[in-house]
Amino acid sequence: MAELQGVFPILPTIFHADGSVDEAGMANVFEYILGAGAAGVVFPGLASEYDMLTPEERLHLTARLGEWNRGRVPLIVGASAKTVEEAIAFARAGGEAGAQAAMVLTPHRHAGDAEAMAAFFERLHAESGVAVMLQNAPPPMGVGLGVDEVVALAARVPGIEYVKEETMPSGHRITALSEQAGRSQVRAVFGGAGARYVLDELGRGAVGTMPACEITEVHVAMLAAWAAGDQARARELFERTLPLLSMQAVFRWRLTKAVLLRRGLIASDKVRAPGPALDAFDQRELDILLDRIADLLPLDKVPGQVQRIS
Repeated sequence: MAELQGVFPILPTIFHADGSVDEAGMANVFEYILGAGAAGVVFPGLASEYDMLTPEERLHLTARLGEWNRGRVPLIVGASAKTVEEAIAFARAGGEAGAQAAMVLTPHRHAGDAEAMAAFFERLHAESGVAVMLQNAPPPMGVGLGVDEVVALAARVPGIEYVKEETMPSGHRITALSEQAGRSQVRAVFGGAGARYVLDELGRGAVGTMPACEITEVHVAMLAAWAAGDQARARELFERTLPLLSMQAVFRWRLTKAVLLRRGLIASDKVRAPGPALDAFDQRELDILLDRIADLLPLDKVPGQVQRIS
């Protein structure tokens, strides 16, 4: 049995309208995620706009996450960084906050250099003391290692205990990683990509998924149905989420925050990261899509009126 498994949503960074961090808003979303039944939480990930946060903000918010959690669920800290020194600092902060693993992208600077890539992760694990989750994402996010390269890297670095596979086709790669599990210390593979391929990934050996957080209870119900052998129910829930996930693929963190705002969980949908904004037509379409799954989600219907989760 894998130590980490199930739905691990990415906690977004919530901002006030002026762009400053809204810690109370983040704590509220965190409590919603736990209340929705998530197995654990990831912070920061791409959906957290981590590359728009200063190192000081990342370290501070990681510590706050540990305080909010108080050991209730497993945490995975995002420790991707431009230098190994920064990655070590982020992973250490996660360990101090109670994180079970540090999720780290393959660094671009070591693309094509297996020795340098291994040295990076060996030092990261040795100096942080935290188990590593290798985030194998394609360019421009990551390097997009081949399956044999992932297996060889994990065999070289025993600290790599988990893989989050996001290079397409993720299902094929998860199958291959599962078949070669005995060649390394990898304990489990997670899927990503916003849970757009989650059932295929589960069927091929993934133990969980790391989606954005705005419909956590639906993802929890989906994986519970799959685990119970009710694939028909899991597929029904999956198919009902697809229109929203298609929109989320375009607008990313803006879509996540637009939904959280509608659900009364945050007071502002401000983002720092660049990207397309929802116009009036998009906002109307989002309302329609949410109405079509309203039986699955409690919606506040009054954007900006925050309901605090106790």
